[in-house]
Amino acid sequence: MDRTGIIVVSVCAILLLLCFYEQQKYVRQQTEYARTHPVATATATSGVSTNAAGVNQQLEEGFARAGGHFVESGTFPTNVAEQTLVLTNRRARYTFTSRGGGLKLVELLDYPETVSARWKLENTALSNGVATLNTRAPLPALTILGAAGFIGDGVFSLTNTDDGVRAEKSFTNGLRLVKEFHLSSNYLLNASVRLENTSGQPLALPAQELVVGTATPMGPDDSSYSMYEGAMWFDGASSRDTPFSWFSGAGFGCFHGAPRLEYVAGSNNVLWVAAHNQFFALLAMPKLPAEQIVAWSVTLPPFPNVEPIPGAPPPQGVQTALVYPGLTLAANQTVERQIVLYAGPKEYRTLAGIGAQFQNHADNVMGFYGFFGFCAKPLLLAMNWLHDVTKLGYGWVIVLITILLRAIFWPLMAKSTRSMKRMAALAPELKALQEKYKDDVQKLTSKQWELYRKHKVSPMSGCLPMLIQTPVFIGFFTMLRSAIELRGASFLWARDLSKPDTLFMIPGINFPFNLLPLLMGGAMLWQSHLTPPSPGMDPTQAKIMRYLPLIFLIFLYNYSAGLALYWTVNNLLTILQTKLTKNLRDPAVPVTNPALTPPQKKKK
Repeated sequence: MDRTGIIVVSVCAILLLLCFYEQQKYVRQQTEYARTHPVATATATSGVSTNAAGVNQQLEEGFARAGGHFVESGTFPTNVAEQTLVLTNRRARYTFTSRGGGLKLVELLDYPETVSARWKLENTALSNGVATLNTRAPLPALTILGAAGFIGDGVFSLTNTDDGVRAEKSFTNGLRLVKEFHLSSNYLLNASVRLENTSGQPLALPAQELVVGTATPMGPDDSSYSMYEGAMWFDGASSRDTPFSWFSGAGFGCFHGAPRLEYVAGSNNVLWVAAHNQFFALLAMPKLPAEQIVAWSVTLPPFPNVEPIPGAPPPQGVQTALVYPGLTLAANQTVERQIVLYAGPKEYRTLAGIGAQFQNHADNVMGFYGFFGFCAKPLLLAMNWLHDVTKLGYGWVIVLITILLRAIFWPLMAKSTRSMKRMAALAPELKALQEKYKDDVQKLTSKQWELYRKHKVSPMSGCLPMLIQTPVFIGFFTMLRSAIELRGASFLWARDLSKPDTLFMIPGINFPFNLLPLLMGGAMLWQSHLTPPSPGMDPTQAKIMRYLPLIFLIFLYNYSAGLALYWTVNNLLTILQTKLTKNLRDPAVPVTNPALTPPQKKKK
């Protein structure tokens, strides 16, 4: 390796260490922020009061307004036992609680719990072995929040109905809150929330928030929650996603800004709201649009039976709710709000069917909207089709689809490589023109283009394949990071293609050793050394460009193994094509004009 290469590699290593240092600094800031902001980061409902004395006062004050929305303290009276009822169908198990009168937990029976190799086997007993939604969340889904004293102690009575569950609570002022839940198909739950005035007098009610749920990490190693956890909503025309990184103040790369308390949006046009992580979503679809969406970050309790990585912050989540304005109920008047709740996987075919059923683009919760999302959909469908037809594992399907994509782009890449060879052959003549017309830029440009036209080459031809492939690559990137099909799928040493292929943690610094990204970086370096520099490029700049792929290694080191596998195979195929194309004689390669070639110095 030459001196420039050593410098570039050293700079990349320093950047990697700097990112690690900044991440540790950010962890400390987040932990301190969680400690000093108990309202914005409510603790989980555990049934144990953090202050046994004055419980009733704490409950009354728990609904104090914080930054524009109501936040519950998450504490229920300990003298009232929690009541739970469970409904089960073929795909899911729903646990309802009297504390808040909502949906406490959803267990998805078809999706096992997964933990990556960076955790020891004896520390992976997390729950019951299935994926869960709203796990250890501060509030149940469809909890009603409001001004101080609006719902009292928050304890409802639960009863079974013929096909569901009813939660009910009555107040001395004549207000009665009734929630009914009925199971449907495709992970859907039909819910209704009734506000009844049983008195003979008008009853003024404050604004209410109806909790949709909390986006929580899927496991103790889900360090990517800042990218994938978030609150999303749809206004009938477009979807807007607010990830956890927006609340935490995450910036570019490893650098962070000040945290934000809440996100509020909408103007009587909220058709649905979702609390989602990388592969699962709680999505509330009201029959009539809600006024607004509100979302805020919460700090979750640590994972049970799992020893956390030293210095790591507590798990973080994003809680979101539908906002309804205050109203006055006339004597004996009832207002009912009907909501369909989806609690399940971000699986495209299921969500696309629901979106078609309700005409609301529910599949946008996968992130497959916009230009690059448009590319992701056919790639996902193609991957699933190849899996169904070939019966291969998803790792081999990624290899196969990468080969097919490379075959489709082969003619274009071959044409580009030949054009680059022709440009390289013209380098001596271009250099001679630069020497001859170094004082006349306009004349130099004119002569260069005459040379290009004469030999039928274009300096932009090498960029065209990259421009065409970029949407496909970003679409593939979007698809792989959200394809639930890769969750738990193994390939060679990678136990889960949706997570980094961590083989072990480097002792002393607790840094993961991920092999596939290292192979990816090596293949990118090999490819960059095979690619000829552009004619006229400064030699130092050309050497730096050769080692530029190391920057990608830094930013993609902790991405999913599926993405690293795709990029590694793609780079190896590019290397193969480059070598094959270089070995083929191109009759159109121009012959250097000796008259224009600058004289070479004789060696002594």
